[in-house]
Amino acid sequence: MTSLLTERMRESFDSEAIVCSPARVTYRGLVDRMGTWLSFFDKVDIPSGAVVAIESDYSIDTCSLLLALGTSGRIAAPLPGGVDHANYLRTSAADAIVRFTPGGSWSWSRLMPPPPPELLRTLRARGAGGLIVFSSGTTGQSKAGLFDFETLMWRYQQRRRAFRTLAFLQFDHLGGICTMLHTLANGGTLIVAEERTPEAICRAIERDRIELLPATPTFLRMLVISDLHRRYDLTSLQMISYGTEPMSLATLQGLMAIFPDVRFKQTYGLSETAVLPTTSPAPDSLWLEIGCDHKVVDGHLWVRSATAMLGYLNLPSPFDAEGWFNTGDAVEVDGRLLRILGRVSDLINVGGLKVYPAEVEDTLLALENVLDATVWGQANAVTGQVVAARVSLTLPEDAAAFERRLHEFCRGRLESYKIPAVVEIVDGAHHGERFKKVRS
Repeated sequence: MTSLLTERMRESFDSEAIVCSPARVTYRGLVDRMGTWLSFFDKVDIPSGAVVAIESDYSIDTCSLLLALGTSGRIAAPLPGGVDHANYLRTSAADAIVRFTPGGSWSWSRLMPPPPPELLRTLRARGAGGLIVFSSGTTGQSKAGLFDFETLMWRYQQRRRAFRTLAFLQFDHLGGICTMLHTLANGGTLIVAEERTPEAICRAIERDRIELLPATPTFLRMLVISDLHRRYDLTSLQMISYGTEPMSLATLQGLMAIFPDVRFKQTYGLSETAVLPTTSPAPDSLWLEIGCDHKVVDGHLWVRSATAMLGYLNLPSPFDAEGWFNTGDAVEVDGRLLRILGRVSDLINVGGLKVYPAEVEDTLLALENVLDATVWGQANAVTGQVVAARVSLTLPEDAAAFERRLHEFCRGRLESYKIPAVVEIVDGAHHGERFKKVRS
């Protein structure tokens, strides 16, 4: 097993490791469960270097399974939920799959994998454990990133404070796995809520005295507008971290008003690099400093990280010869500080003029009666694109009257080409299953 992780677990043997209400397990129990999985794989001849796919969300058993695989020279491949897994199993050259039911029972099957990709053979030759992480595939082909498990653990060499931490991002999401590893490597407690809704999360915070809430800005916006902080005791919260998409200043200010004693931390990470160390100049600042090699080329952020993946199993390497990776994020620069403007792919081009959706959304959120807003570029025969906005309202309002009021509000606050030319009033959600805005 990985010495760093198991040594940390042994230091906290009698402490609570994972809570998946009503089930709970100590670090001693977690290590025992890892040992049970290893005995099982030895018994059924799933050797070191084998890829084992996992079909499940968070639970005590799935966490112990992933840790057992990564620390024993095997390779874990958590599968995305709600999709057909045939392509994922072929891409990862999975030797076996373990499936869990919502009730907690599990079954396994041996598979007949295709010849493994060269990158997978390289990791096996080193005798190292690994992790395969699939991208969502919402913008095209799902990418299969291969990580050396020891490389992922490198970030946690320096012991930090132990928190009772919510497992917010899904089990197949690299950010969710990093949350688990960070929590367990520091002797904290990982807490799994029964659902990823604002009410279920608030209920878990109150019941399990959660101290650290890592979430997306979209989910935190939902939390602000839900007013659930008045119904639940959320005083155990000490830190809220946010990342995966730009945070709006209106949402951050709303959070700070609700949680005046909570520390706010902006994080930054990618499916190719894992979570990177960051610091911010002030709690209410959207600027941050990234604690790894980075550079800005033509307004785009490039990073080079010790925790980066080895590469893709199904695509060419995205790293250049010196290990630099183009994040695809546009940034502003102020000395050593950066402000993430958004994905370059989300950039709206209005007759050659650039518009970043987050800037327009932040303006719309300051408009009276606006509950939430999502902005994207809509095709236009004259300018190429125009700014379009999907808006949810706090109270019903005549659509034509609201659009006139929106335009009047935006004049003087936004350049004319940034003012939404298309406005839709909607009642539905603005996010996908990973609680990030869907801009389409």
